Amino acid sequence: MSPHGFSRTAEELNAARSEALRGAAVGAAKFGIATAFLGLCGTLFSPIYRSLTIQFKVYLQVSGMTLGGWIEADKRFRAWENMRVMEKRRLKALERDEGVWKEWEKLVEEEVTGKGNGGEKQTGVK
Repeated sequence: MSPHGFSRTAEELNAARSEALRGAAVGAAKFGIATAFLGLCGTLFSPIYRSLTIQFKVYLQVSGMTLGGWIEADKRFRAWENMRVMEKRRLKALERDEGVWKEWEKLVEEEVTGKGNGGEKQTGVK
């Protein structure tokens, strides 16, 4: 869900999808290695695990990989979305600061040219 006032373009949606897919692949690989290690430990040390059918062992492996893919994809997408929101806020703040700076320059220019006090030029001596 995007924050109020933030719309997404097609490029942003494609970038978000790509980041989530990369996260899913990384998560599936990480959890796949972990579940493969657990499966190896189960094969070596557990008579119960050894008695399971190959289909159920594959199911356990794929379930672990799917869970890892979901977790990492969600984590990466949320990080990407937070980065985009922070970037847009930074750009808005920069635009706001530029407006304040231009206003300040205008006031200083008016002060230097003498337009700030009824058209009289300031001399610095009172």
